[in-house]
Amino acid sequence: MRIGEVARRSGVSARMLRHYESLGLVRPTGRSGTGYREYSDENIRRVFHIESLRSLGLSLRDVGRALDDPGFAPAELVADLVRRTEERIAAETELLTRLRRIGAAEPAGWEDVLQTVALLQALRSPSPGARQRAAFSAVEEVPVPVEALVEAVLGEPDPNVAGALRWALAQSGGERGAVLLAQGLGAPSAAVRKRAVRSLAELPGDTASELLAGALGHQDVVVRGYAALALGARGDADAVPTLVDMVVEGRNDGDAADALSTLAADPGVADRIATGLLDRLSRGGPDPSTRRRLTQALAGVPGDTTSRALADLAGDEDPGVALTATYVLSLRAAG
Repeated sequence: MRIGEVARRSGVSARMLRHYESLGLVRPTGRSGTGYREYSDENIRRVFHIESLRSLGLSLRDVGRALDDPGFAPAELVADLVRRTEERIAAETELLTRLRRIGAAEPAGWEDVLQTVALLQALRSPSPGARQRAAFSAVEEVPVPVEALVEAVLGEPDPNVAGALRWALAQSGGERGAVLLAQGLGAPSAAVRKRAVRSLAELPGDTASELLAGALGHQDVVVRGYAALALGARGDADAVPTLVDMVVEGRNDGDAADALSTLAADPGVADRIATGLLDRLSRGGPDPSTRRRLTQALAGVPGDTTSRALADLAGDEDPGVALTATYVLSLRAAG
């Protein structure tokens, strides 16, 4: 079979077949009387083998080794191909993400594109100062897609930079930012989950509040805690049970008590809070420090139920509990 027919059947150009021959990959069985290359069925099978291996990303040099070296072990080469392919895909994915974010910024001209690119690069700078300046610029100078801000805040270890990024998100994140941050609540990393809920807590709007309410049932106690504190500040009484748990467990108990005090401005909620705190006090076995925290939390809850409970606690056998209750009662009397 001549080279033209081989090219038609295999889909490999005659030029490439000659290149394979020059490399010793495919050697025609001979030449015709008029000088044309003649290919056997075995030659054609080898051409197909070469193309199959090339489709996996093997170089022509590696293809030759695979076909001709009896001791060739493919496992190591395939593993290397997997690694290189993964790196290439990661690089291409990163490029695609960057392009989409630049497009989302709706640049009016190339100057806008360059500014957005510079800001996106600054958000990934090794310098915390540069990242912090980029966070402020994202609001004050160059609009940055909310996806980029969310990615930055979820990966930011520096507390000062994280604060600036949360501020930037609160200014421009909107519902889209809330939804993206909520996805971070399911991250395998506890640090990322914490950043997500803290950022979500600083976003205004009903969407953020609804997502925080859903986070009250999260398996991560840190997520539950930050969600409850944020909802307490927003006047959502559904946070009460989690806030009481925080007082009992000593997790941000001072902040939890303050949130309960804020919610207690509503008389109906105040009675609910007092009942919850007193229920924990009445259970057998709470250690002295827990009972003191519960008594301190009662101080911020108005109402007759609380006053009666504090009067009883003023005679408590624990001096710390009794002293706290007595002091709170004196403040109420003075008020």
